[in-house]
Amino acid sequence: MPMAARRISLRECSCKSDFQSGRSGAVSIVGMDAEIPTGGVVVVIDVIRAFTTAAVAFERGVTEIACAPSVEVGRGLRRLHPDGLLVGETNGLKPVDFDFGNSPFEMSAARLDGRRLIQATSNGTLGLARCPDPTALLAVSALNVGATARWIASNHAETPCTIICTGRTAEDWACARHLSHLLNGSAPRRADLVAGIMDGAAEHARGYAQFPASERVDLSSDLPFCCDVDRAEFAMVGDVRKDHVVLAKVPC
Repeated sequence: MPMAARRISLRECSCKSDFQSGRSGAVSIVGMDAEIPTGGVVVVIDVIRAFTTAAVAFERGVTEIACAPSVEVGRGLRRLHPDGLLVGETNGLKPVDFDFGNSPFEMSAARLDGRRLIQATSNGTLGLARCPDPTALLAVSALNVGATARWIASNHAETPCTIICTGRTAEDWACARHLSHLLNGSAPRRADLVAGIMDGAAEHARGYAQFPASERVDLSSDLPFCCDVDRAEFAMVGDVRKDHVVLAKVPC
């Protein structure tokens, strides 16, 4: 029983390849505990690793990704849609009954063409579920930050935009600042974004070092993907469902 595919309008698919400043909608950057206003554009960022994993999965030919706010909801979606591949993590590690962990490196070698994913992570997919009534909802990592800016500039330049950093470490906030600068017509340096991602990875490593060896997460294979700024020329546009969000790939 396949998950219903999201219908993308022609207007959503339109994108300027080289947009200029002229945005009139305000841009704000907040954390996960902030109250999200209704009716605006909402961008949810998870660089290490949820939306980097999602972007690589789309590159590998995935048709859509159902993002669940918890592993329990993800398992429920899998029962409803047994053809879907279950991807995600609990405390950074792959649950034993999942097909893949929350790893862009794993996605890069997986045979995914034509498949549907169900993704459940501690921060990224949970962040998507917190948006009550957005005009538009997008998932972002460094891989598609430029494409996301183009999509917003082309379709919602006058709409207020809230950027949610789902993590507390440096990488999501660096990506949020980079996106904000793009939306406001500046030309941020990719090197600054990569430096922020590396700082965030170091914060993660220090945190994991306090765990028993069996509970530590090795990010070394995933980090090159997380740092690959603007590799993906598509936005990941969300469609809010009853208990999850379905992401679609929109070339931009």
